[in-house]
Amino acid sequence: MANPAPGYANKPEHRVDLLPDSQHIRVTFGGAVIADTTSAVRCEETGHGPVFYVPEKDMRMELLHATEHKTYCPFKGDCSYWTIDAGGKQAENAVWGYRAPYDEAVGLAGHYAFYPNRVDAIEVT
Repeated sequence: MANPAPGYANKPEHRVDLLPDSQHIRVTFGGAVIADTTSAVRCEETGHGPVFYVPEKDMRMELLHATEHKTYCPFKGDCSYWTIDAGGKQAENAVWGYRAPYDEAVGLAGHYAFYPNRVDAIEVT
């Protein structure tokens, strides 16, 4: 692997499973649909509940702007954040994604996830 995740050296039992998911995922904020897809990636990670990552093609990227906030995951890589501006409302750092994830999580590249408590709704049907 060209860019392996270092976290597995210390915790080889840790799991980050990326599963294609065809459920309908719809994210709304400020009266706008921010994301709408049937092509999400469901991330099931040890110690965390499932998280849906939406492909960029199904996002309203014009309603997001990148922030300076960054975090790091030893299993997925460097994480970037975006604020949503819609309907006269703002949700700071409500969206995150891995622009260049480690090889084990490369399926997250070009996908974005949402904090449920920072958007109006994440509908899964």
